[in-house]
Amino acid sequence: MTELDPQAAAEESPTPPPAEPQEPSEAAGDSEAVETPSAPDLTSDAALDAALEALLLVVDVPAGEELLADTLEQPVARIRSALQRLSAGYAEAERGIDLRRVGDGWRFYTREKYAPYVERYLLDGQRSKLTRAALETLAVIAYRQPVARSRVAAVRGVNVDGVIRTLVGRGLIEEAGTDPETGGILYCTTELFLERLGLSSLKELPPLAPLLPEVDSIDDV
Repeated sequence: MTELDPQAAAEESPTPPPAEPQEPSEAAGDSEAVETPSAPDLTSDAALDAALEALLLVVDVPAGEELLADTLEQPVARIRSALQRLSAGYAEAERGIDLRRVGDGWRFYTREKYAPYVERYLLDGQRSKLTRAALETLAVIAYRQPVARSRVAAVRGVNVDGVIRTLVGRGLIEEAGTDPETGGILYCTTELFLERLGLSSLKELPPLAPLLPEVDSIDDV
């Protein structure tokens, strides 16, 4: 039997043709491309009003007209006119929400006439005890009201945004205008706060607890 020369066999075996470069599939290109949804056209007043409502529903502090105008890429004058139109419309229809200008910004609030229902809903759903952080923050506000959030944070040495939202949600504190120096929102206690403590006025508050000796320093912050 004749043995085959391995080198000759390799030379005689046909060489496969080089693979042709493949074009990327259209499906792959489509999967890699991320389409950004186009912003709605705000030419009509109705579309602009809807866009403003969407923004105002997510703000934590009153939104300024210039900020809203920059966000929506609209003239400040048109934004101001739209906000006034929305506010008047809510008031005329006696809607449950009220759009108010506070300081240099605008924000949604619940209409005052429906406050008893709002308070009942919040209190029925939030019967848990306040945390120590909430109690300390409430004490600072109670003894130094009206007071801005920044001053409360300076006394406690920590961020109090979340605690302030909790106390507002519980109906224990409320906004009381703005600080003329900083423009920050001022907070004070509510009638519900006095009711929960069994007091008829703030004059009946007991002396400052030893737990919070630093509260006296708030005027120097």
